[in-house]
Amino acid sequence: MLEQYLRFKEENPDALLFFRMGDFYELFFEDAETVARAVQIALTSRNSKDDNPIPMCGVPHHSIEPYLAKLLEQGFKIAICDQIEDPKQAKGLVQRAVTRVLTPGTVVEDSNLKAKTHNYLAAMYWDSNRNSGGLAWVDFSTGEWSGLFSKREPELWQWAMKVAPSEMLLAQGCTVPPQYGDLSAQVTAVPPGTHFDLNRARDRILEAQDIVSLETIDLEDKKELVRACGALLLYLEQTQKGNFNHLGEFKPLNLGKHLLLDEVTERNLEIFRRLDGRTGLGTLWKVLDRTMTPMGGRLLETRLRQPWRDLGPIDKTMDMVEFFFGRDSLRADVRHELDSVYDMERLSTRVFLGRATPKDFIALRQSLSALPRLRAVLEAEELDEASELKRVLGKWDDMDDLSVLLHNALVDSPPPVITDGGLFKQGYDAELDEYIELTEHGEARLKELQQKEIEESGIPKIKMGFNKVFGYYLEISKAYQGDVPEHFIRRQTLVNCERYITPELKELEDKMLTASEKRKSLEYNLFQKLRETLAQSRGRFLFMAGVIAGLDYWQSLAESARVNDWTKPELHDGMELEIEAGRHPVVEDSMGAANYIPNDLKIGQDRRILLITGPNMAGKSTVLRQVAIMTIMAQIGSFVPARSAKLGLVDRVFSRVGASDNLAQGQSTFMVEMMETARILRQATMRSLVILDEIGRGTSTFDGLALAWSVVEELSKRARGGIRTLFATHYHELTSLEGKIEGLRNLNIAVKEWKGDIVFLRKLVPGAADRSYGIEVAKLAGVPKPVVGRAREILAQLEEKSQDTKSITVDRVCQTLLPGMVPAPQQPEMEAQTHPIIGELEGLDIDGMTPIEALTLLHRWKGAVKG
Repeated sequence: MLEQYLRFKEENPDALLFFRMGDFYELFFEDAETVARAVQIALTSRNSKDDNPIPMCGVPHHSIEPYLAKLLEQGFKIAICDQIEDPKQAKGLVQRAVTRVLTPGTVVEDSNLKAKTHNYLAAMYWDSNRNSGGLAWVDFSTGEWSGLFSKREPELWQWAMKVAPSEMLLAQGCTVPPQYGDLSAQVTAVPPGTHFDLNRARDRILEAQDIVSLETIDLEDKKELVRACGALLLYLEQTQKGNFNHLGEFKPLNLGKHLLLDEVTERNLEIFRRLDGRTGLGTLWKVLDRTMTPMGGRLLETRLRQPWRDLGPIDKTMDMVEFFFGRDSLRADVRHELDSVYDMERLSTRVFLGRATPKDFIALRQSLSALPRLRAVLEAEELDEASELKRVLGKWDDMDDLSVLLHNALVDSPPPVITDGGLFKQGYDAELDEYIELTEHGEARLKELQQKEIEESGIPKIKMGFNKVFGYYLEISKAYQGDVPEHFIRRQTLVNCERYITPELKELEDKMLTASEKRKSLEYNLFQKLRETLAQSRGRFLFMAGVIAGLDYWQSLAESARVNDWTKPELHDGMELEIEAGRHPVVEDSMGAANYIPNDLKIGQDRRILLITGPNMAGKSTVLRQVAIMTIMAQIGSFVPARSAKLGLVDRVFSRVGASDNLAQGQSTFMVEMMETARILRQATMRSLVILDEIGRGTSTFDGLALAWSVVEELSKRARGGIRTLFATHYHELTSLEGKIEGLRNLNIAVKEWKGDIVFLRKLVPGAADRSYGIEVAKLAGVPKPVVGRAREILAQLEEKSQDTKSITVDRVCQTLLPGMVPAPQQPEMEAQTHPIIGELEGLDIDGMTPIEALTLLHRWKGAVKG
C-alpha cells in the first residue's frame, strides 16, 4: 500500500496527497505533518514501534470538505486519490487513482467558494517579439470563460487585477511585475513548451468548443490569447482527470462595449473593497447588493466591473428597474420566490461533473419548484408587448419534467453519502420497493408468515426466533408434535420443543439478509442514472439560471433605489453632466440620509474642468467620488442618489484620490501619485471622466504647484475643448486660471467661522476658497492648544510679510521672512518643589498602620489640600 502511495506522490510532488483507505483519507510522511499542522488534527504514526515510524494523519471521507477548504485557503494544492474498484471484489490491493487535483482556481464545491463572487482561474501570455499578449480567465464552477487580447502589457496586468483570479498561470520564469504586487492570485508556474504551445492550444480550443475554425469565436488573429486559452484547458485537463465539457462558449471581452474602470479607480472609489482592503460595509457593491440568489449577485459583480457604454442595454435595464421600482407588492413577491432558488449554475456543474451530492439534488428540486410560482407572479402583471420582461416570459422554461422527476425520486432528507442508501422514495422503482419493504418492514413480514402458519396448521402457539447458527426458525412445543405440517423441516430438538424452518421462511430470510446491500447497490445505480438525466439538461439549467440572474438583478437595483430614495437618471450621448441634489450613496448609507447634505454640479461645453478648493474635512473628495460613482451606477442601469440627473455617457472613469507609500516596491507616496497621473494623461479620451484630488502634494510646494498647474493645462487642451475633470486642490494659486483657461470654473466647499472655530457646511458653491483653514482643522483634530496658538502667530507673520515680498510659494516666503520673524517666547523654568504631603508619605510605616489610622490620615490630608 505504501509503495502505491509513494508512486502517486511521485506523480504529484507539488500536491498534498489524500489517499483513500476505507472510510478515511490518509496522509503520510511530510504531507501528514503539513496537514496536521495546517488544519489542527492529530498526527499519529504507522509502525509506531519501529526505529523510524511513519507520520500519518487522516480525516473521514464523508467530512473531508471543510479540511479541503482550509487547505485551499492557505494556498495548498491537493491531489485526491480514490479507490476505483469495490474493495469487496478486489483481489489483493485495491486499485486506486488520482481522480482530481484541487487548486484555488479549479474548485466547484460550495464550501470552497463565495456564493456571489466568481472564482477565476487565469492565464497570461506575453510575446515580447510581437509586442502583444493575451489574458484568459475561466470560472470552472460555472463554465463561463472569456479573455482579452492587447498590444499593451500594462493593460493585461490591469485587467488581471480587475478580474481578481484566485489562481494565475504564468510560464516558468515569468513573475508578476512589482507595480502589480497587490495581485492576490496564487501564481502557478507551468512549462511554456507544453501549456502555451500555439498548435496544441488551437487543437484544444477547437475540441473544447466543438468547432472547426477559431474564427467562430473571434480568435483566429489573436495568437497570444489562443496560447493563454490553451494553457487553461491543459491545466484543467491535468487537474480534473476527466470530462470538463461543461465550459460555455468562449466570448472575448469587447472593450468597446464597456465603460472601463482600471484597478486603481476601482480601489479609489471603493467599489468592491474599502481603502483599507476590507469588503462589506463601506463599499458601493454592499449598498447596491439586494440580490436574493448567487446568480444575481455574480451578475451584479460583473456589471460593476464592466458597465455598459451604449444606451441600448442601459435603457433596457433601466426600464425594467423602473418597472419593479413602481410595484412594491410585485417586488416583494418576486423577492420571496427568488429566496427559494439556489445556485443553479454551480449545482448543474457539479451534476455534470459527477460531483453532486444528494443535498445538491434537493437544492435543485427546490429551485425548480419556485420557477412556476415565479412565472405566475410575473404573468399576473399587465405587461407591455415590447418590454424585456415580456420577451423573457415568452422563453420561460418551468422545467416541469425534471421537477416532477426529482420530486418522485428523492426523499426530503437524504443521507449525505450516496452509497449509504435511503435516497429514493417508495414507488420510484418496483425492484427497489421490494428491497425497501424488506429492509424497513422485514419484521412485519416475519410476523405475517408466523400468523399464516398458525392459522393453516391450527397450532395455537408457534414462536418465531433467530440465532446465528440456523438463522430464523419456528418453535413448536412437543405437545403439538402430531400436528406439525409436512413442509416444516426440523433443525433442532430441545427438551420441551422442536425448532423448524420452512422453504418460505428460508427464502424470506435470504432476501432480508441481502436486501440491505442490494438496496444500496441499486440506489447507487439509480442515482447515477438520475444524474445522467439531469446532466443532459444542463443547457436548460443554465438558460433559466441566466433568466433568474437577470430578474434578480433588476429587482435588486429597484429595491435599492426604493429603500434609498434614488431617482431615474436621463442618459444621453452628449458631454454634459448635470446633477441636482446629488449624494454619495456609500457615505449616506453609513451616516444616514438625514445627516447628508446634497450638492448640485454641472459640467458642460463651457465648463469642462471644475477646480474645487476648500479646507480638509470639508467634503471635496466626497463630492468628487459621488459624481464618478453616480456615472458608474447609471451605466449599469441603476437609479442614482440625486433629485435629478442628466448624464452624458462616459467611456472611462479615472480616479486619483489619495495615495500611500508602496515601500515593498520602492515607491514613495509621490511616485505612486505621479504614476497614476501619468496613466490618466496617457489614456483619457474626450468621453472620459477624470477625478483628481490633490495633485503635487507629495513634493515641495514649488514643484507640486508647477505640476498641478501643467496637468490642468494639459487636460484643458485635450480632446477638442478639454476632458471632463473634477480637480480638488489646496493650491489656491490655481484659482487664478479661471478666465485664462477656457472651460475652467472655480468651485469651493463652503465653511463658516463661528467664535474662533469653523463649521463645515458641506455645500458646493461657485467661486474659490480664500484660505485652507488648516490650523482650525488641526484644532478639531486635537492638536495641543500651545501648538495651535503658536501656528496662528507664525501664520499671521507669514501673511503680513508675504504681502511685501509678493512671493507665490511657501518655500520662497520662508526663505525671505524667517530671519525677521519674532521667535516664540521662552517659558521660564520652574524650580522643582516638593509638596509637604510627599515628604510625609516617604516617612510612613504602611505595614504598621491600622485601617482607622489610614482613614484619619487621608481625612487630614484632604482638609490640608482644601485649605
